[in-house]
Amino acid sequence: MADLPSLQGSDVLNLSDDGALADAVATSSTLLLDVWASWCGPCRLMAPLMDWAATAYGPNLVVAKLNADASPAAVERLGVQGLPTLILFKAGQEVARHEGAIPQQQLQTFLDTHL
Repeated sequence: MADLPSLQGSDVLNLSDDGALADAVATSSTLLLDVWASWCGPCRLMAPLMDWAATAYGPNLVVAKLNADASPAAVERLGVQGLPTLILFKAGQEVARHEGAIPQQQLQTFLDTHL
């Protein structure tokens, strides 16, 4: 298993490949994955919300970002069709997915529904 930064707290993990993603999913009880790209305007709108989620949900949620351009194999394996895509994993299994930018209140509802 790759060395990952602490998977608790308010830091957002930046994952760079399929292996790091697999490790993060396997070692987290609950993981919110933001699949994004630097050229994607809606993705840039979501970036501060990932920091908010990491802080607001603290030890109950690990937040990670996966750059779609740097990780095409992971994007394909995940079946991502559009950006940004948020995927929520619990105990290693996908439990929810949302495609497109959303406001903070909708993100909070999305998380609260599945946590």
